[in-house]
This record gives sequence, C-alpha cells and structure tokens, in this order.
Amino acid sequence: MKKIKAAVVGYGNIGKFTIQALEAAPDFEIAGIVRRNGSTNKPAELAPYEVVKDITELKDVDVAILATPTRSCEEYARKILPLGINTVDSFDIHTSILDYRAALTPINKDTGTVSVIAAGWDPGSDSIVRTLMQSLAPKGLSYTNFGPGMSMGHSVCVRSKAGVKDALSMTIPKGEGLHRRMVYVELEEGASLEEVTAAIKADPYFANDETHVFAVDSVDEVKDMGHGVNLVRKGVSGQTQNQQLEFNMSINNPALTGQVLVNVARASMRQQPGCYTMIEIPVIDMLPGDRESLISHLV
Repeated sequence: MKKIKAAVVGYGNIGKFTIQALEAAPDFEIAGIVRRNGSTNKPAELAPYEVVKDITELKDVDVAILATPTRSCEEYARKILPLGINTVDSFDIHTSILDYRAALTPINKDTGTVSVIAAGWDPGSDSIVRTLMQSLAPKGLSYTNFGPGMSMGHSVCVRSKAGVKDALSMTIPKGEGLHRRMVYVELEEGASLEEVTAAIKADPYFANDETHVFAVDSVDEVKDMGHGVNLVRKGVSGQTQNQQLEFNMSINNPALTGQVLVNVARASMRQQPGCYTMIEIPVIDMLPGDRESLISHLV
C-alpha cells in the first residue's frame, strides 16, 4: 500500500497532536514538519523527521496539514496549492467560511488540487452532526452549546493582542446556543488591562458574546485543554412533531482537532479538485481501509 505523504505546517498544540495522529494512522507517512525556525532548536520528539522553514524544501508531499492560526490559513494555502499539494486546515471563523471557500476554489481548479477547510470539531465534525440532525427533523430548531472548556481559536486571538504575553479563553455555555467568554490574560509589563480588554471585545471572535477579561499571574496555572459540546435539535419528521435529538462530546480540544485534520487529509486524496467543507465529503472517505470492508462493518 502506497502511503500518503503528509507535511505538518506549524508546531503548536494542534501540530503536536496532528503528528501523534499521523504516527497512529496506518496509511500515512510524515514527509516533514514546517516551522518558522526550521531545524533550529529542534525538539527531541521531532528527531525522526525532517524539519524545514519552507515546504518547498520537502520532497513528494501529497497533502499539507495547516496547523496554523486561522487568520493565516488562506495565506499558506495560496502558497502551497500551486505546488500541486493538497491542503487541509481547521479554519474556525464560521461567518467567513463561505468567502474562504470561494477564494480557494478557483486555485484548486487551476492547480488540480483539493482543499478541505474548516475541518476541526466545530466547525467540522459537529457540522456533520448538525447536518444529520437537520435531515432527520427537517423542520425545527438546533442549538450548539460549547464547553465548558478552552477555545484554541479564541485563545490564539487574544495572544495576538498588544500587551498580552499569554492567554486562555474559556467558553461557558449559557444554553440555547448562547455562550459566555471568560478570558484570562498574562500581561506584558506596563500593559493596560483596560486597553487589552477593549481590543479583545472589539475583535469579531468576541464581539457577539458576553465577554469578561481577567488578569492572572500565570496562564499556565489555569490552563486546561478539555472542552465539550452539546448539540440539540427539536423538530418535525414528516408531519410528526416533538422529535428530540441530542449529541454530547467531552474531549481534549487539540487532540481531536489533530485527528480530524488527519481524517480529512486522507479524504482529500479521494476527491475531485476543488475546495470542500466536511459536510460535502462522504464520511467513509475519512476512514482508512477499503470501502467494502468498511461498509460490511459499519452499516
């Protein structure tokens, strides 16, 4: 069996767990790791792998897994796709997904490549569950309740603000799809909590949610990567009302994101050129193994 050669772009929390998922996958080979510092101060756990500053330094890459901040995903994809390499990412700004998809689609068509975007657990695997629930009860209401837990995207966003040394954004569910953001910041010397708070609340990541910002001496002392989700739909199947559906999950946030990225990297090799979200891809394409065996086991 010819293995899929994957490069991991970025080596933060998601990158580390993506490597673990690749190591456990029977059909993947790690082509290399792309880091801003290249092989300088190469961590011991990366000793078996080639570590470079630019993906062009690697050979025979089939798919690049972008373990990068959401706001840099498009920049990386635009550079990598013309090399004939597929890209997958966990872009997580829900309101910008359609625009991002529209921006990459012509590049995918021109280069004969595949991109799978917004492939984390939400957006991502939760999107598949929401789609299934809506198909089972076409009329009705769905609610997505996150947490309590750490939001990686929101935490990365806060760390980008001037005056912030480190940050943790916790998502607290209020019910019916509403959330409270509890943000804990470790400030740079001389930074103003009031100015940092204003910058956080003005950002689109936080602008639509109740947000509270607190200064702490050490973010590491309060960090927990656990997260979860409760998906609920109440609706109508045919003409029958009061159909109630529920899905619950309690997870390690970056570990699940890394696993989903590996799943869609696999699926990207089975699609026609184009840009896809997870709800557009057959779920079976995300699993290793031949289709007939999977059908006989899972159906």
